[in-house]
Amino acid sequence: MSGCPTTGRTLFAAAALALVHSIANAQPSPIFFRNVRVFDGAGTAPGQDVLVANGRIEKVGRALAPPAGAEVIDGTGKTLLPGLIDSHTHVWPGSLESALAFGVTTELDMFTDVALAKQLRAQQAAGGATARADILSAGTLVTAPKGHGTEYGRAIPTIGGAAEAQAFVDARIAEGSDYIKIVYDDGHTYGMSLPTIDRETLRAVVAAAHARHKLALVHIGSLAGARDAIDAGADGLAHLFVDSMPDPAFAALVARHHAFVVPTMSVLESITGVPAGAALLKDARIAPLLSRTDATMLGQPFPRRPGAPATSYAAAVAAVRSLKRAGVTLLAGTDAGNPGTTHGASLHGELELLVQAGLTPVEALAAATSAPARVFKLGDRGRIAAGLRADLVLVAGDPTVDITATRAIEGIWKQGVRFDRGAFAATLAAARDEAKRAPRGSESGLVSDFDAGTTAASFGAGWSVTNDAMASGKSTATIAVADGGAEGTPKSLAISGTISAAIPYGWAGAMFTPGPQMMSPVNLSSKKEIRFWARGDGRTYRVMFFAESKGFAPLTQTFVAATDWKEFAFPLSAFGGIDGHDLMAVIFAGGPAAGAFSFRIDGVRFR
Repeated sequence: MSGCPTTGRTLFAAAALALVHSIANAQPSPIFFRNVRVFDGAGTAPGQDVLVANGRIEKVGRALAPPAGAEVIDGTGKTLLPGLIDSHTHVWPGSLESALAFGVTTELDMFTDVALAKQLRAQQAAGGATARADILSAGTLVTAPKGHGTEYGRAIPTIGGAAEAQAFVDARIAEGSDYIKIVYDDGHTYGMSLPTIDRETLRAVVAAAHARHKLALVHIGSLAGARDAIDAGADGLAHLFVDSMPDPAFAALVARHHAFVVPTMSVLESITGVPAGAALLKDARIAPLLSRTDATMLGQPFPRRPGAPATSYAAAVAAVRSLKRAGVTLLAGTDAGNPGTTHGASLHGELELLVQAGLTPVEALAAATSAPARVFKLGDRGRIAAGLRADLVLVAGDPTVDITATRAIEGIWKQGVRFDRGAFAATLAAARDEAKRAPRGSESGLVSDFDAGTTAASFGAGWSVTNDAMASGKSTATIAVADGGAEGTPKSLAISGTISAAIPYGWAGAMFTPGPQMMSPVNLSSKKEIRFWARGDGRTYRVMFFAESKGFAPLTQTFVAATDWKEFAFPLSAFGGIDGHDLMAVIFAGGPAAGAFSFRIDGVRFR
């Protein structure tokens, strides 16, 4: 995930998000759309007939005759769109299924695990991806040591200077990168201080990408950064900016260099403190197709860091308006995977934001169909014309007049195969129902007394070590069942390790997972408090709760582990006002002070 910085706390949970849906269909009989309004990627033609066969659009015209055995779909009052293309996302397992459920048939990923991208592309090449969106990917982005993109808990290669540019780009292409994504952002817009590449390296990487006939896109966080990227020859900007209003010369500069821009208005609005996706949660055309995780992500703005400078969404709006006037190509992209966004649904919100920023509905639709197909040389999609892939979305109404009509989806086809939205929605509904029930084994409230000599629990997945490695921290921990427990019981859980000062929010300790999988929410609303015994070295330690409705940030209380056993009780409401209905994890951790720690817990229970 890249695009814009967020806190390590949010990243902790984001790393655990992996909802996977798979709904397969066989290649159907020919499909014949009768009397449908067609948006072909550039304009609209009413009263059209469209024939689809063998995964391709075979004919488009008036008064056509359906072949024998074709499925005939009445398009009266409806609009047929090309499959939508989101030009800025970050893919994880399951996200492409969610994208397709909202008519997004292709995602242009801007940083993900290269092994995952390779696997997904292989499935596409083999024709086994009709139940999810396609992916093209930048793979690993180009960033400085300890720069943006290195903070997600996975080691990635970084670039040390301009002399490494060609070798670095060649290595990314060898991994499978379809285009090159470059980070040129020191984080100051977000109240951070991050290493970033210098101008010479930026220019060298762009040149290296062009030497291999690859597009070079640049992640920027400021107007000054955007100017530098365009001056360096970047083909496109992966974001606009919210740090200052654009001056009149900015759009002219972009136009003069024939560059394109993916504004990512959804995530920019979220950065300024407004959860861009919150309105989507209230739309009955959207909500039933959202997972619990999707809904939570949509309702959250970016957390604001203390001391961060003022930001203004109006700056991004003004930039879009000036870029449009200058004739710059604008592409619709969401930066899905960040707070305020989610895959699929957010593209519909992005289209509305682009229209509010000055694009016509037709221009916004082109920004999500034909324009990215042209820019990224996807000649087989993005339009409705004979010979192209049958990636299609049928909606009620006319989105060329009311852009929100893209949400009134009546059918989605990927390579001519219809996506079963009903089954997808039913799967989500079943998951929501399951999450409403208390986990089996939780009736007594006991989590663990450890007397059996194991780290198992009465319910959930038990206890495991957790630390901040996924956020590039260096804290460590070990857990082990030890002799001697509270009130004379035989066993307890010993937790020890070191909290590193490498990151300001470091953590390490023992995590109890109350659900069957890490970070899957469970309903413990029948319980009002957590109780546990603790003893240790007299230092202050933390108990941290994670609740889905709280945006995956840790909700923390502290306790002092004295040399003698002592029982502690905290009401659930003390943890950010939660009521336990969506509890995902409980962590007993060292810190908040850096340094070595050692303590024990016993008799952990909810009551």
